[in-house]
Amino acid sequence: MASGSRKAVLAAFSADAGITVAKFIGAIITGSASMLAEAVHSLADTANQGLLLVGRRRAEQEADQLHPFGYGRNRYFYSFVVALVIFTVGSLYAINEGIHKIRQPEHLSDTWVAIVILLLAVGLESYSLITARRASQPLKGRTSWWDFIRNTRSAELPVVLLEDSGALVGLVLAFLGVGLTALTGDPVWDGIGTVAIGVLLGFIAVVLIVEMKSLLIGEGATAEEDLRIREHLIGGDGIDRVLDLKTQYLAPDDMLVAAKVAMTPGLDITAAAIAIDAAEARVRQAVPTVGHLYIEPDLYRPHA
Repeated sequence: MASGSRKAVLAAFSADAGITVAKFIGAIITGSASMLAEAVHSLADTANQGLLLVGRRRAEQEADQLHPFGYGRNRYFYSFVVALVIFTVGSLYAINEGIHKIRQPEHLSDTWVAIVILLLAVGLESYSLITARRASQPLKGRTSWWDFIRNTRSAELPVVLLEDSGALVGLVLAFLGVGLTALTGDPVWDGIGTVAIGVLLGFIAVVLIVEMKSLLIGEGATAEEDLRIREHLIGGDGIDRVLDLKTQYLAPDDMLVAAKVAMTPGLDITAAAIAIDAAEARVRQAVPTVGHLYIEPDLYRPHA
């Protein structure tokens, strides 16, 4: 799945880079504000994919004395930065540019150029979105896409999915802005389309900021993962029950698990160690994202 998310980011980077160049050319030729807003949007998206790749690279640093659990949270940090970039560069710029064009309308030229470029961009963004959906499907399961974005512990996939989905909707808004301007001869529609793009980007940015902030602070196992961990801790001989369980994702593929378990009465040290080792193996097999796993044996005290 790590390779799948990397492929999704690379696909988005390639598509956004090509789209950015085409949109800027179209904005220069036509003078369209919504086309310019979309060009800035795509430029921000291209930079964002680069940031996601940097985050993955830095997350691969070996653990050291200063960061004994590694650098995996770099992926969450850079995804959070991406959300801020979408808001500041994409949303605020588009809204400001749109308001300016509404107040001081400017007539467009060669609108057919903008329409051709927008259609080309739809094809490239669709390819990127399909790649991201395929990479996300094994993690998504039967849940809805919205629930996946809200609940996944992945860093990059929600960003790419929302960016690509927002880009396609933004392209439709830009197409409407340019198209209505061409049909009516009123350039105000171009400004309205630009403002709508800015509002859309603002919504996407807020969703990502909230989700990435939560992941950056530290989220635990999902309810399903928590249940599987508990079941496999006591799935063999030697461990009677789970007394306490704490989990936290250090990276999308590295979960920290700390468990206090009640051992079967009468076990000697060797038998207890064997039982704990077996429990560790069961848990890791059941939940592959478990990285650091600590099991503390204790006595069950009903009155405690």
